[in-house]
Amino acid sequence: MNPERPSFAWRALLGGMRALPQGLLSRGVGALADIPLPGPLRGPVLGTFARSVGIDVGEAEHPLRDYGSVNAFFVRRLKPGARDFPEDGRTLASPVDGVVGALGTVTSGRAIQAKGLDYSVAALLGDPAAAESIEGGIFVTVYLSPRHYHRIHTPLPGSIVEARHVPGRLFPVNRPAVQGVDRLFVVNERLVVTMASAAGPVAVVAVGAYNVGRISAAFDPSWGGRDGASITNRGTPPPPYRRYDPPVAVERGAEIMAFHLGSTIVLLAGPGAALVDGIETGAEVLAGQPLARG
Repeated sequence: MNPERPSFAWRALLGGMRALPQGLLSRGVGALADIPLPGPLRGPVLGTFARSVGIDVGEAEHPLRDYGSVNAFFVRRLKPGARDFPEDGRTLASPVDGVVGALGTVTSGRAIQAKGLDYSVAALLGDPAAAESIEGGIFVTVYLSPRHYHRIHTPLPGSIVEARHVPGRLFPVNRPAVQGVDRLFVVNERLVVTMASAAGPVAVVAVGAYNVGRISAAFDPSWGGRDGASITNRGTPPPPYRRYDPPVAVERGAEIMAFHLGSTIVLLAGPGAALVDGIETGAEVLAGQPLARG
């Protein structure tokens, strides 16, 4: 048996999901997660959930009783100082807490998804010109499980030049799906943020997933309609592209996006960047942890 190949049950499930209305079902799960919790139930319900998936509630900015729904708890902020980002302007830090799924060099316009599977960076970004600026640079994929902190930060200081919503499906992004769905990160809906920085061009790609279709943009809260609304999996798509002139200046570690549940990000940087030693597939990383230097 090939350990890199998902089980028969997972292959059957992923095959069956192709016929499902993934966006509609994910919006249904999102609606359930938004149901207000009565005050007396918040501690027991959210505490039980946190224990079941291994969330460290001690890092949360507020006590459980202050979160009015499951979704509000999922997108919780952390206590001040819980994550520290590098002070220099050329170190690329992890934008999220999660597990490294893949990393390497962008070669011939392609990045690795899993053993035996790769994808086009131009297709991922939805922009061939942006992909050309990344050629010869690095990529790091980080998977966020339900236990992880779900806000996405800038990997280094710089400015947001453009952002792009790329429509798509909403397959799961867990390990069986990464190993079993060809070009998964290109197939799934995503939000792409392109930055200019002292380390060169940088892209942060937030990839949606089944039950995790909603991604909001803190750098442009009005984009989703009402302030703070999701840009992805809305049923009626927002404008697909925003170019910022002047660019939006962002400090190190600034919040730029949030997953309303969990998913995956792909961090890419141009040819001046090199991966730091000690980061490998399967490693747990925290937001602010150095991944590369430009």
